[in-house]
Amino acid sequence: MPRHRPADQRVPISVLASVDPVLRDSAVLGLVVDSPGTVALRHDILAEEGLIRRVVVDASGVVEQVLVPLEHACLSCAVREDALPTLAALTEDGRWSDVIMALPVSAESLPVTRALTAETRRGGLLDGARIATAATVADVETFEHDLLAADLLAERGIALTPDDERSVGEALAAQVEHADLVVAAGEAVAAPTGSGLVDRLRAEDSARVEGLHGVTAADLAAGRHDPVRGERRSNPLGARRATGDAHATGDRSWTLELRSDRPFHPERLLDRIEDLGTGRLRSRGVFHVVDRPLSACLWDGAGGQLFLGDLGTWDEAAASAEPHTRIVVVGSADDDASTEQDVRHDLVDAFHDALVRPDEIADGGLSWLGRQDVLSPWLGSRS
Repeated sequence: MPRHRPADQRVPISVLASVDPVLRDSAVLGLVVDSPGTVALRHDILAEEGLIRRVVVDASGVVEQVLVPLEHACLSCAVREDALPTLAALTEDGRWSDVIMALPVSAESLPVTRALTAETRRGGLLDGARIATAATVADVETFEHDLLAADLLAERGIALTPDDERSVGEALAAQVEHADLVVAAGEAVAAPTGSGLVDRLRAEDSARVEGLHGVTAADLAAGRHDPVRGERRSNPLGARRATGDAHATGDRSWTLELRSDRPFHPERLLDRIEDLGTGRLRSRGVFHVVDRPLSACLWDGAGGQLFLGDLGTWDEAAASAEPHTRIVVVGSADDDASTEQDVRHDLVDAFHDALVRPDEIADGGLSWLGRQDVLSPWLGSRS
């Protein structure tokens, strides 16, 4: 049985995510070397072999390195079957004051903090621990390409499973948007656009530090992760509001907020979907469709890919929100300022063209309910 501790005596566990294996391992090494009371648990998923590699390190070196067979080598199984019991053992060991959990490269931190939060409640497996900081390490010098280009995780050899079809940008965006703390590796002066994109993606209530040496294990341990706030950051309803123009000289990043109380016209949405959702863009938000009046729908795009989904009814997705369409788009311009304006203009034009017009819903939308549901392949059957 886990030993329950008073809140102020619980062992802090911080979660570290990245899409770069070198950055992740360098960050872990730097954190533990400078903090004798810190232990780090690192996992790598070897899906084709049906294994996960567990490595435990502290300031003295490698404490443990083992290969663990799993019936299904995926992130959720790795957390449930190996990470949780290992974390419980580390927090109860007594040798260490805090723990850093370095996730498999490209893993998103939100599902992991969910699992940890459930077990840190009284009577849980991690009853004597608390979640301190959800951190992400990102390289500002490669951030623009990683976020906006069409590279796939599988092409870089960092997919979590053989059927992981995510783009690098999708994984990176999810990590940065959820983080309490973003560690900006690389030289921001050398990559002002990448640096600007980091700030446009990260939550307004998150923190940013420069360089791998900008944060210590004590800094991470001192944090107090709020799971409700973390969920809110990752919720498409909470996509970060549009910020101002470029923050620094040479920063070509931009944000565009597309919003309307009107729903999309389903056929015209399909006609303009590539104009709105593909290309060198990160786009996130919610929308509704005229022939699905009760459904809140997800919009999530990055790395040239776009995912549409059904979030349930508006009451389920957001009890206090009226149906609306809001998509926040982040991108970068090339050296020609007129091209940037053209991109934004084309997005605004495509967005407004895809919305229903007032005369098309003069009857309140009743005439649409009997029409063919052309979005069912993406949103599922219409209820």
